[in-house]
Order: sequence, then structure tokens, then C-alpha cells
Amino acid sequence: MLWCALAGHAQSFDQFFEDNTLRIDYIFAGDVNKQEIYVEQLYKQPRWAGRKSRLAEKPLNGNGQLTVRDHESKQVIYVCTFSTLFQEWLQYDEAKHVKKAFQCAYNVPFPKRPVDVSITLTNNHQRVVTETTHTVDPTDILIRPIGDNGIPFHYVHKGKSAASALSEKEKAEQPRSGQKRDYVATDYDPFQDVDITGNVDLAILADGYTEAQMGKFYADCQRAVDALFAWEPFASLKDRFNVVAVAAPSQDSGPSVPHRGVWKRGISGCHYDTFYSNRYLMSQNMHRIYDALSGIPFEHIMVLVNSDTYGGGGIYNQVTFSTSDHPTFKEVFVHEFGHSYAGLGDEYFYDDKDQFVKAVADNKYPSPPARDLYLVTHGVPTDPAVIAFLKYVLSEGQKACAPAGYIGLSEEKLQNGLKQLSNSK
Repeated sequence: MLWCALAGHAQSFDQFFEDNTLRIDYIFAGDVNKQEIYVEQLYKQPRWAGRKSRLAEKPLNGNGQLTVRDHESKQVIYVCTFSTLFQEWLQYDEAKHVKKAFQCAYNVPFPKRPVDVSITLTNNHQRVVTETTHTVDPTDILIRPIGDNGIPFHYVHKGKSAASALSEKEKAEQPRSGQKRDYVATDYDPFQDVDITGNVDLAILADGYTEAQMGKFYADCQRAVDALFAWEPFASLKDRFNVVAVAAPSQDSGPSVPHRGVWKRGISGCHYDTFYSNRYLMSQNMHRIYDALSGIPFEHIMVLVNSDTYGGGGIYNQVTFSTSDHPTFKEVFVHEFGHSYAGLGDEYFYDDKDQFVKAVADNKYPSPPARDLYLVTHGVPTDPAVIAFLKYVLSEGQKACAPAGYIGLSEEKLQNGLKQLSNSK
């Protein structure tokens, strides 16, 4: 993966940041014609779980970017990219007629001195549609300190950068598959032997599990972890990940299913029928999700929903949703994690290849539209074999385009190409 540098020189984490987290809650609002960004609340919580090097670099583009600059020098000192449910909603017809607001939240390392935080939202062509910049003074008395919220949590996997796997005592306390019990916090330090900075920190949040179902939740988490680390590249890199299960109890068992008239009181407020798609399981309540994870060091959020109905969703650098008991649970969990962790695109735009190929031909997909492929020669071709090959490409060879997923050249381009070949003799 190529990394794009935004700063011309390296920097030290300790130069600009302390080992704590600044959580910034935002509201993204508007419609297809105009979008706005609002700052809602700032929080400070212990420990920083993200990277401490290459802070001003980004691995890939999303549909948004958060940039932190030192207020005095204007140097870029931290960057992260993301996508949002709000921007996805803007692609739907509803956004042409209704204005809506969506919650978002982002963690950044807590600054030692004032910084300027910029949020930029872009469209699918990477053109900026709205942006805002606000200054954060770390001494601001209205930055609310938060920490442990009393929700039990348990590491189901620890990376080995600083220490080994779960201790024998921890292994003994792991719930067996299907075991139902009330979880009781253990007497060991849950952060013992956890390398928060050296590893990628994943948090699995329970949703639709009652207090009495937490044994099942921990067992489901272990199945999820086993599924994730069964696939490459995660299998080879499993020692670089920490996975913590956060046992937030819901008042009701299971998720909300609006098309059946079923509404449950879950911890994240998630429901099926997001954007009126039956299987799209998602939540707009990102602030509530972050509240449930208060005090937990994390970089990526996975919400595991207690349901046997197919569904889920993943937003890049935002959140993953997956159900626990559908027969395809393992595949869906890894699939949705690919969206949120690596920004992988979805494949459900079209029902078959013919629809997809037609969409490319009509310049509807992908974004930006598909471009022509060119055959380049060194000067005018004179070799009879080269000329014969080019004629084949411009005639019989076109029949091989559609089966291979390519778009054939227009009749005008074919005739122009053949004319150029005739002139080259």
C-alpha cells in the first residue's frame, strides 16, 4: 500500500501530543445541495491507542479528512481519513428533498498546545463539498474529562508486540461456546500485557445482548476473532492486533427491524432497513457508541448484533456492524470489516455483470468514469505482425471485450484507428 505524505519531515509524537485522547463529536447535516459541519462536544480520556509515528501521513483516501495543525507554526501534525453514513445518504433521492443530520466522532491524540482542527468532506470525485476549521485549546475548561464508564470489557485477543497471548488465568475465564452467565469483572488488570501503541486496537461492542446473555456475547466475539484471523493478511498479522470485547448490556434482546414493526432498546440504536434496504443494519448514533466505549483504547469499532438475520454494514474508519448467528456470520463479519478497516468498496451495485458493464459504458460507474486503454507504439508501426495485431484489436478482438468485463470501442473510434493503420503503410 502506498502512503501519501502530507508533511515534508518527520515529527516526534511527544513534541506535540501527550499520551491521552481528544474525542471530538461532530454533526454533519444538510442535503444534496448544501452540507454543513458542526462541532458538538470535546472530551479528554486516558491513553492514546493510535499510531505514534507517521502522524501526518494517510494510507488511503476516504470521503473525508481530519487534519490537525499546530496553531502557531501551522505545521500538519496529524491526519486521518474516513467516510460517513451522511455522505452515503447524499447519494439517495431522499437527500434531494429532505435535510438531515448525522452524528460522527473522531479520536485524535491530545495536544500539548493549541491546534487547528480541519474537517473536509469530498464527493466521489474527491472534490471538496464543505469544510470547517476550529481551534482546540487543551486548557479549555469545557473539554469534558471521561474515562471508565463501568461497562465490563475483556480482551479476547492480545497481540504479541509487547507481551504474549492471554494468560492461563484469562484463558480459564473465557466463556465456553454457548455458555450463558452473567459476566463478573475479574481481579486482574485488563490492560496487563497489552501493547496499545504497537498493535492495532479493535473493539467489539455488544448490541442486543441483555445482561443474562453476556456469556453468549463473549463466545460470539471469540468466533468473530477466529473468523477474522482465518483470512489473509490478518492470519499472518494476528500478533499485531488487540481485540477487546465490550459487554454493554441492552434492555432488549435482538435488534430493531422496522419493516416488521419491531423496535428494540439496544445500546447503539442500530436497526435494519437503513436507507430502506432490508438487510442494511447500521446506526446513526455514533456519539452513543463512543460513550459506550469510554475509557477503552480503540482504533476501530465493530458492533456485534445479537441476531440470526442476515445483515450488516461497514463505513471506512467509522464502524462495522455484523450479526452473530446467521449461517454466513463469519464471511459477513470479515466482509464488513474490510469496508471499515481497509475502505474496500461494495459489490452490490448491480445484479449481474451485464448491468455492471453497461453502467461503465454509460459512465455511471466507477467514479471517476472508466477511461480508454491505449496501445502506444514507438513511431508509426511498420512491422507487418504489429499492424496485423492492431487490426485484430480493432476488429475481431472487440468480441472478447464484454466477456472479460471490458467495454468495446465505439464504431467511430474503430474506424479512426483502422484509417490510421491504412495511412501508416
